[in-house]
Amino acid sequence: MLKETVFSSEELPTADRFEVFRELIGRTHAPVELTSNFAAAYDAHYRALQLGAIHVWPVTCHPLRFQRTAKLIRQSDPEQFHLALPQSGVHRLAWDDQKAQLNPYELHVCDSSRVFDLHMDTIDGHGYFAGLGIDVPKTLLPVPASRVERLFGQGIPAREGIGALMTQFLLQIVENSASYEPTDGPHLETVLIDLIAAVFARTLDDDSALPPESHQRTLTLRIKAFIQQHLHDPQLTPRGIAAAHHISLSYLHRLFQHEDDTVAGSIRCQRLERARRDLADPAQHAIPIHTIAARWGFPRAADFSRAFHTTYGTPPRDYRHQVYQAQVER
Repeated sequence: MLKETVFSSEELPTADRFEVFRELIGRTHAPVELTSNFAAAYDAHYRALQLGAIHVWPVTCHPLRFQRTAKLIRQSDPEQFHLALPQSGVHRLAWDDQKAQLNPYELHVCDSSRVFDLHMDTIDGHGYFAGLGIDVPKTLLPVPASRVERLFGQGIPAREGIGALMTQFLLQIVENSASYEPTDGPHLETVLIDLIAAVFARTLDDDSALPPESHQRTLTLRIKAFIQQHLHDPQLTPRGIAAAHHISLSYLHRLFQHEDDTVAGSIRCQRLERARRDLADPAQHAIPIHTIAARWGFPRAADFSRAFHTTYGTPPRDYRHQVYQAQVER
């Protein structure tokens, strides 16, 4: 699995919880002053996943206040951007003479080199805050730091467009971290940097800030997400995908030339895998095979049966029967 640090306050004596958590945040993020009205009996669940030089940390905790002061900046500055994504609760941010409230799934950027005051809070002041933090060294980003600084305090939608794609990628890593090897960390770092850069460039309305290789990798990720969202559509074709992304068909094929499969092959494999999963689901045992096939973009039952047999070595009817029998015998 990926290298990670895990903190669960319930494993510590009540009196020690907040102090240990404060020290941990200072080591994995940047030195900050932490305070909380719940410090006497603090409750927090925190993980810090390492992707190369990037740290991704999901946290669920009592409301908390971060203060990055001028004194702390003079003492230590890791020169990094902190991307914050509240999921349940809000961020109330103050800097210079300005204030902003960032609501659930509004991504925003903090800078370790700037003074700021951040409250991770619940909407009603009760219960728990939940969110994601991403610490990124400034030198890793292809977008100049001077441009990124313009985004300080600005809410970036994380439920639509390229922001949603980055959120889905992060949640996939967080929820399935055990399925990755430590050697996957640098590769995941590269993908995440491209996505962050694309989010910044789009928000700044300056796609020219992205180097060509970052733009190509991000476009490929967007196309893959588009394919997953439209697998049910029997009209999903490479030509239609190219048109939807305003690129030529030949350029689409060039984007996939280093992938494990062609565009058409990727569509076919993903459709078959979704259908295989549904055939193996006991809750869907009564649904006709042709209905499941049509659900995943195979309007002709004969075409589906042939493709399924070729891929999995058995007809879909036999596969469903074998899985069902195995489930009954357990």
